[in-house]
Order: sequence, then C-alpha cells, then structure tokens
Amino acid sequence: MPVESIKVPDLGDTKDVEVIEILVKEGDSVQENDSLLVLESDKAAMEIPSPRSGVIKKIITKVGAEVNKGDEIFSIEVEGDAGSESDSDKPADTKAADKSEPKAQEPAPEPEQDADKPADEPAKKSVELVRVPDIGGDSDVEVIEIHVKEGDEVKAEDTLITLESDKAAMDVPSPVSGIVKSLKIKVGDKVSKDSPVLEMEVVSSAGSSAKTSESKKSSAQAGKTESAPEADASASAKLDDKRLAKKQAEFAETAASRSDSKVYAGPAVRKLARELGVDLTLVDGSGNKGRVQKEDVQNFVKSRLQGPATAGAGSGAGIPAIPDVDFSQFGEVEELPMSKLHKVTAANMHRNWLNVPAVAQFNEADVTELEEFRNAQRKESEKRGVKLTPLPFMLKACAKVLDEYKQFNVSLHSSGEVLIQKKYIHIGVAVATEAGLVVPVIRNVDQKNIWQIAAELAEMTDKAKNRRLSKEDMQGACFTISSLGAIGGTSFTPIVNAPEVGILGISKTQIKPVYINNEFVPRQMLPFVLCYDHRAVNGVDAGLFATRLAEILSDIRLLMM
Repeated sequence: MPVESIKVPDLGDTKDVEVIEILVKEGDSVQENDSLLVLESDKAAMEIPSPRSGVIKKIITKVGAEVNKGDEIFSIEVEGDAGSESDSDKPADTKAADKSEPKAQEPAPEPEQDADKPADEPAKKSVELVRVPDIGGDSDVEVIEIHVKEGDEVKAEDTLITLESDKAAMDVPSPVSGIVKSLKIKVGDKVSKDSPVLEMEVVSSAGSSAKTSESKKSSAQAGKTESAPEADASASAKLDDKRLAKKQAEFAETAASRSDSKVYAGPAVRKLARELGVDLTLVDGSGNKGRVQKEDVQNFVKSRLQGPATAGAGSGAGIPAIPDVDFSQFGEVEELPMSKLHKVTAANMHRNWLNVPAVAQFNEADVTELEEFRNAQRKESEKRGVKLTPLPFMLKACAKVLDEYKQFNVSLHSSGEVLIQKKYIHIGVAVATEAGLVVPVIRNVDQKNIWQIAAELAEMTDKAKNRRLSKEDMQGACFTISSLGAIGGTSFTPIVNAPEVGILGISKTQIKPVYINNEFVPRQMLPFVLCYDHRAVNGVDAGLFATRLAEILSDIRLLMM
C-alpha cells in the first residue's frame, strides 16, 4: 500500500500555530476525518482531521512545535489504493484504447454563431439549481439556518445557508446572482456535497453568452492536454477549499469571543457540550494542558444525573454547592427519603427562586363585614351541604381585580420581549397534603358565584388530599393563592409560581383597633402580601392591585358591580 504525507491544511491568515496535543501514535489505524492532532492559535483551538483512511507510519511533528500551512506532520499508509493503477501501469492496449476514445467523450464545442450574436440582444432568464459545494469530505451535515426565502434577490457570494458539522459551522455562499425561486431544504435537514439547496432564476445577457461560448471552446481545445471536466473540477475544488478555509477561520474567530473560548476543547467537544447544555467552564479536562475531551463532557453529565434529584436545591446559576456533612458524628441520625411530589416541588421552587426577581407588596383588609355576612349564611350553607370559608370570597375578589388590572394576568415569554395576555381567569389554590404541596386550579372564577366556587374548592381539596388530582386539574392557572390563615402567623412571602407573575399570601385574621369616626373600634383585619415578578409588573401596578383588593374585601358589595 502506498505511503502518503499528511500536511497542515490552509489555516487562513494564521501562522506559527502551536501543536498542543497529538491524538494518535505510530501504528494506529485511522479513518477519514478522524482527528489527528490539535492546534492552538491566539484565537481558538482546532482539530486537524485525517484526509485519508489508513495506518499512521510516522509522526513527524511534536507537541510544542509551531507549524504552518503545508508543513508535513504525518506519513500514512493509505488503505484501499493498492488496486488503483496509474497511467504508466496500464497495459499498452488499454492506453491505446484510451487514446482512441477522447474524441467521442470531449464536450462538443458551441456553434460559432453564438459568439457573433448582436451585443444588444435582450437578456435571457434561466433557472439554475444551486447545490451544496465541497464541504471538506463531510456528509450528512445539518442545516442550522436558512438566510434567504423565496422571492429574495441575492448577489454572488451572499450567504444562502449555514451548515454545522462536528468540526465547524460554515456558510454556503451563492455562486451566482439572481432571484430565489424555490427552496429545496429546511432547517434541520442533513445535506452532503451536491445536495440541492434552492432554485435560482439567473439573468444572462448576450455578452455573457458569448463569453460562456468562448470559455467552452477554450476548454474543448485544452482537452488535448487535460480534459475540460477535470480542469473544471480542479478549479472548483480549489475555490471550494478557499471558501471553506475562510468560513472555518471566521467560525474560529467567532468561537473565540464566546465565554468558554478559553477552555481547551475542539469543535466536536464544543458541539457535544452545546447539545447537552453543558457549560464547558465547569468541566475538568483530562487531556494534555487540561484539554476537555468528549469523555470529560459525558462523565460530567453522568455525575449530574447520578446525583440527588434535588441537587439544584443547593447549587445553580454558578452558586457553589452546599457540601454534605456527616451528621452521624454528632449523634444518632436517620435518612428519610423524600417523596416524588416533595422532590418535584423543591426543584420547581428552586427554579422559580433563581429566575424570578420577586417583590413583595404588604397590605391588610378590614373583613369585619365579610365575616358577619359569611356567618349569617350558616343555615344556607348547611342546606346546600357546602362549607362557606373565607377562601371563596378571596378567589372571587382576586378574579375581579385580575380583570381590572390585566397586567397581572400575563406570562413573560422566554425571549423576554413578549408578554402573553390571557383572556381567561383560572386561579390556583395551594393545598397541603401528607405527600406534599399541590396546587389545584379553579377555572373561570370570574364566571362563577360564591357557592359554585365554594363547592368546587371543596371538591378539589378532597381530591388533593386523597391524591386523586389529575394533571389537568393542576394546569393553566393565571394566579395563585396560598392561605396560612388557619395555621396562624402575621405574614409570609410566597414564591411566585412561574410562568405566573403573581401570588397572594394570606395570613390569619386578627382583631385590631382601627380609628373610625374619632374613636378606636375593634375590627377584624386580614393581613396579606402580594408577591409579583418585577420583570412583568411595575411596583405602581402592584400597589394599585393590593389597594383595590383590600377595598373589595372590605366591602363585598363591590363584587356585584
């Protein structure tokens, strides 16, 4: 089998690039595109792939050496080339046959009259199929972005699509100017060399036709020494190589500006990290000079997955984790497993605490008259078989205020640029159970009366305590109420249940002296706190919401207006 030299490919304008790691050793069998060594410039680290499959015969460079384009770095014994024959090895009769056949295979020259057409002949339109150029031997490369749409006018060298392999991202430029007629691919498709990209309507003039004709004639004449197809293919390959090198250099420069660009890692490792959502700055590299390898990323993910389900409760957003302590050294202990519901709640609370910039608005409402009215309904309550607690009034009052202050009935889109305005009012109610905290949802609260809300609330509470709530029973809330009134306490600050933007925390009613008509009188005062996402709600709006809620709870006749 023949032995070939492997040289440093075009590195753009970068010179004297340091070899920081050699990934193979003499005698190793490698496949085409396997990484051979890692180079590091002042902009980025890059892996050099093998151009052929074979066996490494000799390593010519060494770690720490500085190399440039064209420097010999390996010699490789190429596989699969033993059966190929050069022209000098062919039998005489084969060479004779080769000499007798070119005339029939040579492209026919264009008719002479094409070059003599008048210069003022109208322009002609033709539709050409633009294909993927040579992308360095890669195949099944993913389309990650399409920069044009049907009807767009593009110029030669304008970017049409962006491809991403496991080595680099690269833009595919337009070979001609024209108008995009139809797209043949979509984002996520896998393409290779010569895969169709789009159809382009190209305008050609008589002058360009003449030039094309002359070019074809020259190519036909040059066929005596070198066939036209081979010449065109060679020129095209060189052009594609230059474009590829340029795009890869641009990609390397862009990658250098990333926050993890100081991490020693090749493009394939960086792609794997992006796909798995891994911050490379948190991964310890096991390679030379601390270079991060694929195994390091995989082990990092595996360690996180094998950790406790609530690992996020002690770390996140770059916050150092709380170390485990052996409490048995201080006395007798027992490990109690957390329920699945408890673990899910802990993870959700931690996520909301980290992501939502919450603000608390404290207030209190005079519910003396509300309590008098509620107590007057005991006979009706017994007749209906529904227990009338203060909570249905809270739900109805919140529904009315949510309808008046619609900026609370929204969710913030993940882009941070759009608010989703909801045209319905569903309110969640936090319920404590033996298994953990759940939040069933009362739907269309604004469309129901107090008795309907009380009946549905009792049904949902019973289902929650008996663990019979369905997934649908706990979805779709616009706002949440968490009541600790039966337990006690003067106030607390509940965590906003994202993607909602507000939650109401209700504490125990207390009898306080209130100054009315020049004298202090005992009144039943209900303390509450409104916690809200400050990204979506302003402080002024929160103050108005809390004030209006206190006003309605103080005079429930307002619920009818």
